[in-house]
Amino acid sequence: MVRRKRMYGGILLVIFVALMASGFGLAEYRNAGGFLDGLPLLGAFPAEVISEAWANRANLPDLFVEFLPSLIETLNIAAVATILGGLGAVGLALLSTRGLARWPRLIPLFRRMMDAARAVPEVVIALVLIYILGGGPVPAVLAIALHTAGALGKLFSEVAENADLKPVEGLTSVGASWAQKMALGVLPQVAPNWTSYALLRFEINVRASAILGFVGSGGIGHDLKLAMQWGQGRYDKVVAIFLLLFLTIVLIDRFSDRARERLVKGARA
Repeated sequence: MVRRKRMYGGILLVIFVALMASGFGLAEYRNAGGFLDGLPLLGAFPAEVISEAWANRANLPDLFVEFLPSLIETLNIAAVATILGGLGAVGLALLSTRGLARWPRLIPLFRRMMDAARAVPEVVIALVLIYILGGGPVPAVLAIALHTAGALGKLFSEVAENADLKPVEGLTSVGASWAQKMALGVLPQVAPNWTSYALLRFEINVRASAILGFVGSGGIGHDLKLAMQWGQGRYDKVVAIFLLLFLTIVLIDRFSDRARERLVKGARA
């Protein structure tokens, strides 16, 4: 049996390597330029950007102040989208959790709704909404919120499935409604983990809102797109925006880590 497993593992490894080689060969054939030929030039553009920014490093403090309003707009987009998506995720999670759902027969429907929301990338949703609603932060908020509802709904549902049903049974025995059972019997159990997931999702949404700026959804991503389009002579702006985003994400990451740690430790205690 050991030999057979090793043989199957070797066959799978050979198939995997063959598929990787054929896929790389096809990509190399269809690529506009040779990948291997251009590989030595991979660091040329970053080196040019960094060298120009270093030469103009005295302008960076003023650029930080210039792009701060756009950064605040990006954070607002991420925060509002996380709140809206989180509220939608709470409803979808409770309606799609076995043993807790208000309408058990509709559980597959709500689960497929979450799958559909997660399947479509935020960029695609934003492009469709921009075509309908025009440019601005609103399409970005709606696109990120929709994707967040699907992603968090899945995580919230998995946490709710592990909740203790004894409080729910006790509330049922005294005639509590479904909303009361969820609010008093389930939410206190899952709130720490749900909040932890929501904070983690907020970090992801900050990055997503910056990326959506490239497609005309506002925020600091739009300024980054303009700075890169101008090309040489504006690379100090590119570096300033990257540094602002990096510092912001680091601060959010540190805050979220501490908040999640306190929530989880408090729930265990």
